[in-house]
Amino acid sequence: MLMKLFAYRDHRASRAALFDNIDSLEEGGLRSSSSYSSGIDDRDNEKTMDSLHDRVSFLKRLTGDIHEEVESHNRMLDRTGNEMDASRGIMTGTIDRFKVVFEKKSNRRICKLAMYFVVAFFVLYYIIRVLLYFMYG
Repeated sequence: MLMKLFAYRDHRASRAALFDNIDSLEEGGLRSSSSYSSGIDDRDNEKTMDSLHDRVSFLKRLTGDIHEEVESHNRMLDRTGNEMDASRGIMTGTIDRFKVVFEKKSNRRICKLAMYFVVAFFVLYYIIRVLLYFMYG
């Protein structure tokens, strides 16, 4: 609670600092002290303007780069979505064909037999790899 109160006071103090000279700005600008000459003020203004121009140019380039990156990601996402739709269509067709094959009992036996051969191949392959690993390190 106490920290919140201090943060609120800091916020009010910084806000007040922003608007301290608002009346003098409306009357034609801040009054410069007599110790500064108008030449120094002009140079300071030019330096500040150059600095602001550089910052604005940098921000403009940065936002342009961000825009290009977003556009490229959008194109990539569109392509990915189209490819996913195409693969969904292929998978649906494959599943429909499997359903047709499994409707008959004889086809089911042939598919099971083929599946057993594939599983046996992978098991034998794994066993041979493990044996070769232990034999030859």
